[in-house]
Amino acid sequence: VQLHNLPQNHLDDLDDARQIVKNCDYDSLKLFYDNPSDVLSQLIRTAFVAGKGRRFIVADFSAIEARVIAWLADETWRQEAFAAGKDIYCESASQMFGVPVVKHGVNGELRAKGKVAELACGYGGGVSALKAFGADKMGLSEMEILDIIEKWRKRSPHICTFWRGIEKGVKKAIHHKGSEIAFKHGISFKVEKGLLFITLPSGRRIAYVKPRVEVEEDFGKESITYMGMIQGKTGASGWGRNYTWGGKLTENIVQATARDCLAEAMLRLNSAGLKIVMHVHDEVIIEREEGCGTLQQILEVMREPIPWAKGLILDADGYTTHYYRKD
Repeated sequence: VQLHNLPQNHLDDLDDARQIVKNCDYDSLKLFYDNPSDVLSQLIRTAFVAGKGRRFIVADFSAIEARVIAWLADETWRQEAFAAGKDIYCESASQMFGVPVVKHGVNGELRAKGKVAELACGYGGGVSALKAFGADKMGLSEMEILDIIEKWRKRSPHICTFWRGIEKGVKKAIHHKGSEIAFKHGISFKVEKGLLFITLPSGRRIAYVKPRVEVEEDFGKESITYMGMIQGKTGASGWGRNYTWGGKLTENIVQATARDCLAEAMLRLNSAGLKIVMHVHDEVIIEREEGCGTLQQILEVMREPIPWAKGLILDADGYTTHYYRKD
């Protein structure tokens, strides 16, 4: 079963919709819902059901990518915000616009801009990236989007420096094949046997096939390329040479490190006798007998410090349910 990227559910009456479909009551389905196909799509998650007398305990890391990149880049104010349990979207907007921002409170309307900036700018995204996260749908003009990008980068200089450092280190490794180029937090780069290896803080390595540094004809700028599936608008479209840069490599490193954090938590949960039946992105789904084990017990395990990630501030949240769903 491919659990990743299942449609989310946003129905307020999810239980009722699910029961109508279980009863094969198609007349009611068409009567109560304008788009039965959309309802069926939203119910896919709910097809995964806990066993008789059991329930699912679902727990996921909170803002894991934002936490990992803040730690890797040593962006101190972000680390302090996470340590204090603050809303990172409010804090980002406050840093960008120089005013206090409180969710549903003072300057609360700026939180949406902070959220879009956080989602799009962390890996060097520009105007198109912000539009992909709905900046234009919020009524923001291109000039306003550019202003948000500039403000975000100005208030997160260590993250911007991190992108550049990653790109510089990878280029150096490609130019000096066989030499290991050390970076920070245990990250290093090395090219051997036609592969670029990036060692992560956990010690695990990710690889890129046949890396090159090529000079662009138009601008004379050095670009990093590697072989892989070329992603088109409609999906992968064949094997070829892909372009990458510091921001994209940072995204790969951050997401791979977030995965390693989840793997560490899963091993600990398994050692504690907790049966993991599924895991999706930054989330684990555990099946337990009714009245046995608690959500809090699982969250405490996921929040435990990781030895190879000294200084990384983790948090987790979750819920219990008899069928899988998006909380």
